[in-house]
Amino acid sequence: WISGISGAGLSMLDLPVLIRLYGGWQSGDHTVVEDWSRFLLANRESGELVIEDSQVGRALARLLSDIDIQEALPWINHSQATLATLFSLAAVSWAIQVLDAVRGYVWMWSENQVIAAVRLVPLGQSAGQRILSKMILPMSEVADRAFSIQDDEIGRSLPAWGLAGIFHETQYTRLFRS
Repeated sequence: WISGISGAGLSMLDLPVLIRLYGGWQSGDHTVVEDWSRFLLANRESGELVIEDSQVGRALARLLSDIDIQEALPWINHSQATLATLFSLAAVSWAIQVLDAVRGYVWMWSENQVIAAVRLVPLGQSAGQRILSKMILPMSEVADRAFSIQDDEIGRSLPAWGLAGIFHETQYTRLFRS
């Protein structure tokens, strides 16, 4: 499941946008950053995912501004803040190469999915680590593929995931926000 979502979703939306956000931050083009951040939020499948991405992005903006990355300050209350927007700012600020940043983002996303599965299923820590170990090569391939996606190809088509997200946000009880 994690491999499928990352291959058909992450590599087609979040990662190509992250690459473009990185370029915008690197060149100082705030219009590019704003546009791609807005595009990313517009492509979230449910209102819940928009809220989650915005909250995580703003939280990262607070953290980055607290450690003197001044470009993050306006994003603390920005309506279009996303995790990818602020993650790419951090990478540029710390001179992390774009490929390494993209691979780090894939790892972070995959690890978060495994952590959720470990808690929900429950799988146990060892099973979670085995899943991550098996994902190392696919994660690298997902990251590499993102660099070949053209602007007009960006977007994902995961209708079942989108429907599940919509149904999830209206469930009576939930374990996680997303």
